[in-house]
Amino acid sequence: MIQLRTILTPADNCGAKRLMVIHLDGAWKRSVSYVGDVVTAVVDRADTDGVVKDSEVVKAVIVRTRKEKRRKDGSYIRFDDNAAVIIDPKTKEPRGTRVFGPVAREVKDNGFNKIASLATEVI
Repeated sequence: MIQLRTILTPADNCGAKRLMVIHLDGAWKRSVSYVGDVVTAVVDRADTDGVVKDSEVVKAVIVRTRKEKRRKDGSYIRFDDNAAVIIDPKTKEPRGTRVFGPVAREVKDNGFNKIASLATEVI
């Protein structure tokens, strides 16, 4: 469950160290986002030689959340951290070349196949 001003850890190698959510894309009457949703975030901290810079506004896909999410089969999925992958807003492809850690199956179901294929594990 991701809200405004939630701090996310980046799960890719684009150079960001911390992201802060500033807008939930597609949210009109909804105040939270879950795994597989796209959010607008600002890079709070970044490496000096990374692809993204400090204070850059980026689009990101949520790949892990601490709050459990119920699936249609009755099982629940939960992770240890809130993480996102920075994407290109036009092509919906990740800006980094690697994805660290596990990724939820909902990411692939929402059309982000490249992120799921780069991940170490799809749960």
